[in-house]
Amino acid sequence: MKLIPLAWVRRLTPALRPLRVAVDGGWLRGSDLDACLGVVHPLLKVQRVMAQVLERRWVADDMLALTLHANGHWQGARPGQHLQLYLEVDGVRLSRSYSLTASNADGRLEIAVQRKDGGRVSALLVERLAVGDTVEIGTVAGALHWPSQAQGVLLLAAGSGITALLGVLREALAQGFSAPVTLLHYVRTPGQRAFVELLEQLQQRYTNVQVHAVFTDPACKAADGTARGRFAAAHLDQLGVTADQVLACGPAGFVERVSAWAQIAGLGEALQFEAFTPPHLPAVQDAHQAVSLRFARSHQQATGDNQRSLLEQAEAEGLRPAFGCRQGICASCTCLLLGGAVRDLRSGAVLREPGQPIRLCVSAPVGDVEIDL
Repeated sequence: MKLIPLAWVRRLTPALRPLRVAVDGGWLRGSDLDACLGVVHPLLKVQRVMAQVLERRWVADDMLALTLHANGHWQGARPGQHLQLYLEVDGVRLSRSYSLTASNADGRLEIAVQRKDGGRVSALLVERLAVGDTVEIGTVAGALHWPSQAQGVLLLAAGSGITALLGVLREALAQGFSAPVTLLHYVRTPGQRAFVELLEQLQQRYTNVQVHAVFTDPACKAADGTARGRFAAAHLDQLGVTADQVLACGPAGFVERVSAWAQIAGLGEALQFEAFTPPHLPAVQDAHQAVSLRFARSHQQATGDNQRSLLEQAEAEGLRPAFGCRQGICASCTCLLLGGAVRDLRSGAVLREPGQPIRLCVSAPVGDVEIDL
């Protein structure tokens, strides 16, 4: 039940400051206050960023766009960034990271969710989240940005990687970017092309924009008679693409192929990329060793090993640390190293300074460790 409209919720946010001070000072419990405020409107919270679902629409056979309206605690975000979305199901708090395809000053924002077989959060969002329902929004992160001084921009997207690039493209065009822009979207089948109508509208409105779909399924004909298959430099030659700046987003394998091409092409810092699946982490070279794991806040101690990430090992012990991307990007699983040393599974660097923040999903213990979890 909602006793006031959503517009009032956003206006009332500044008036909640005394309550926030009381919660920060430990005089009142935020959860108790939130329960009382929720009687007035489910989005009215002391500190938490909540959003209401305004619209659901399918933008591909396997992708659903969600328009959300956030409460007054939402501080906004830049196009190209991604946010953490939280759901609570049967007492379990679930979280996933989604790119923003649009973000407006009035608190309206849009994300797109790709339906995945076995995807726990995506299945809930696609199948059960209805207009009027509420979700919680967490950390906003991401460094992807539009290269405003470019003479030409190449956008390379695979699958749902289109979502991150669409946000920066829309903003750049709205702000008057007029140099050539070429977007190649790699998908398995025609039905997986997302935001087709919107991209066609952009091409019609802005003569500097060219969009090409590339089908990777061998059974599908080339979308425009030229490019076909997984990303290759030949595709750019066939389409006559010239650009001095490149933005790429997709699964780790796609990003790795683009990065290898960019290195050969001498693009260097002209390439920006973001992967939404975990990269292939090199195997730990040290011999398998049993280690002692101490989770300080949980008052638990366990025997683990020096091969797996601390996130995996904490979950194996029944703990439920926060996480998002599971690849060291979103920082949702960050906690403090209290003792011992850990190895960054991406770079091999060893971190041993007490009180140092570490990301559980890409950190493996070197020996006995204690973490603030």
